[in-house]
Amino acid sequence: MTPQIAGSRYISLTTFKRDGTAVATPVWAVEDGGELLVWTRDDSGKVKRVRNGARVTVTPCDARGRTPEDAEPAEGTARLMTEEGGLDRVRRAMARKYGWQFRLTDSGGALFRRGRRPHVGIAVTL
Repeated sequence: MTPQIAGSRYISLTTFKRDGTAVATPVWAVEDGGELLVWTRDDSGKVKRVRNGARVTVTPCDARGRTPEDAEPAEGTARLMTEEGGLDRVRRAMARKYGWQFRLTDSGGALFRRGRRPHVGIAVTL
């Protein structure tokens, strides 16, 4: 994993529709155990696209998804991580990197969902 990707506050995670159309989304990501971990809602489009195909690309970006001109996208494969499959690992890694901001989004949103946490992790191997 390149230091530019691992150290970036945001990455552009590009997933692919069944017809091959690329869809890029800026997300928080953290390197852990040789994988890039992403936290997202389980009903998001990127989760649906990963279920349909594991191919992804990642590129460092800003909060709006703008990538530096010299940034090289890295090809990878993605897998979903559920409560049974390592979601706590993603939660801990995100809390280490993003601190109170992640904790606020993780626990604060649960109030509106009546305690349910409809989230999933995405683990990307480059």
